[in-house]
Formats: sequence, structure tokens, C-alpha cells
Amino acid sequence: DAFQAFHINPSLVQKFLKPLLIGELAPGEPSQDRDKNSQLVEDFRTLRKTAEDMNLFRASPLFFSLYLAHIIAMEALAWLMVSYFGTGWITTLILAFILATSQAQAGWLQHDFGHLSVFKKSSWNHIVHKFVIGHLKGASANWWNHRHFQHHAKPNIFKKDPDVNMLHIFVLGESQPIEYGKKKLKYLPYNHQHEYFFLIFPPLLIPVYFQIQIISTMIKRRFWADLAWAISYYMRYFITYIPFYGILGSLSLLTFVRFLESHWFVWVTQMNHIPMEIDCEKHKDWLSSQLAATCNIEQSFFNDWFTGHLNFQIEHQ
Repeated sequence: DAFQAFHINPSLVQKFLKPLLIGELAPGEPSQDRDKNSQLVEDFRTLRKTAEDMNLFRASPLFFSLYLAHIIAMEALAWLMVSYFGTGWITTLILAFILATSQAQAGWLQHDFGHLSVFKKSSWNHIVHKFVIGHLKGASANWWNHRHFQHHAKPNIFKKDPDVNMLHIFVLGESQPIEYGKKKLKYLPYNHQHEYFFLIFPPLLIPVYFQIQIISTMIKRRFWADLAWAISYYMRYFITYIPFYGILGSLSLLTFVRFLESHWFVWVTQMNHIPMEIDCEKHKDWLSSQLAATCNIEQSFFNDWFTGHLNFQIEHQ
């Protein structure tokens, strides 16, 4: 089920797997996931087949074209504002919020292409994904794929989902606080984490942690194509705004934009997972493991847009 969820053309991928075959498992040892609910597995596969027959996985080219268009329109609007009204504080503040909105929406759009869910051909999805995450956001497609696919494979599972690796800054779920207590691990005053969360996680995730991780990953793993896409973003940004704000002013504006975007990103991504079960590997069936780590948010036109439709996190998983 995990394999099916990750590949839009499983028969093609199977060809690449043949040389990697080590052997067949004995019938009495089907997998590590010994606690699978066979009835749930069967029901889920029937549900997936029904959804495929109803063409529910078929994307709308018009929708994604308009989504991309509204991101580019915001980028153009920001430039027109500073060109026409100048670099006053009010104009700059409005411009920063427009750019932050554009960046957040580009983040949701790249997510769809990264999941190969727009075009029928994987190669087309990969190309547009690199354009959106690289040229429109200055990030790395390979870095995102590596992180995000681990998250989807084992959501909210310690040591397997990078999104719950909090680097000893926070403790999550019900079991981790007990573990830290028994081992007397106290890197920070965790009884106050609900207070310092607002000072650390939302403002620093994208401007500091992600930026350091993205740049170091591209260089260490030699993702030169991703680096070229990211450089194209920075070149476009600085060519656009240095004439108005200078080098230091443009850097400050970019940092503030990412500070705003980081709050947006954290609230959307954490509300779907952090309230749910966070624990060590329990070897559940695919459906149960996804539902235990996921929740939906109330549907509305605004919520759909604000979250990039990740308020339907259960269906997305």
C-alpha cells in the first residue's frame, strides 16, 4: 500500500526493482508489520480502487494553471507597488505581506507537483516542481523529496519522520516526555515549551533552520541542478529589489518575508499532525498508521486556499 501511494506508475518502477531482489519472504513472515488488520487493508484497497474508477485522482490543468497565475500575479503586484509608490514604510509592509503570501502559496503548489499528482508523466511533474520550488522559492526539490517522503512513509514516528525530530528543543506526544524524564534529559525547560514555542518554532523554522539545511544539503550532496534553480531565484529577487532598497535593505526585506511565511507554514503543517499520536514504530497497517497521525481541518473556501488544501490531510495522506 505504501508502494502504491508513492508511485503513479508502479509497473514502470517494478522494472527498476528486479535487479534489487534479494529473495522472497516465507508465507509465515509476510513483513515486519505483524499487527496489520487484514480487513482494514482489504477495505482500503477497495476504497482506493473505487476512487481511481471515479477519476478522483485526475488533476485539473485549469485549476493548477490559475493557481500558478495568482502566485505570479502577486509577485508582479509587489514590484508594481514599490515602483509606483516608492519605498515608504507602509508600502514596504504591504509589499512584504504580498510576497509572504506568494511564497506560502508557492509552497503549497510545489507540494502538489512534488507528490507527482498533477501530470500523468512523472518527468513533467519533476520539471515543474523544480521550477516552482527552485525558481519561485529558492529551495531544493531533492531536499524536499527526501524529507517529505520520509514523513509520509512513517508520519509522526520517532527516528523515521524528520518532521518530529525537534533536536531536543521540544518533546512531543505522550511517550517522549516520559522517556526524557526517565533519562533525566533536560536540554531546555520543557515544562515551559508551550510558552517558548512561539518564540522559536514559527519565527525561525524557514528563515534559519530550513535555509541552513537546504544550502548545506545542496552542496554536500552535489545537487547542482537544484542549486542553479535556487540561484536563479536569488538573482531575480535581488535584480528586482536592490534598485529600490539596496543590498542590505533587500536582504532585510527577504528575511522579514520569510519570517512571515514561516509563521504561516508552521501553523498549517503542525495543526494536522502535532495534536495526533506521536510515538515509536508500532508496525500498523498503512491506513491505520496514516489516520493515527493525521487530522482534518474544517472546510471553507478560505481554509482551502490558506492551507493549500492541506486541511484535507487525511485524504492527502
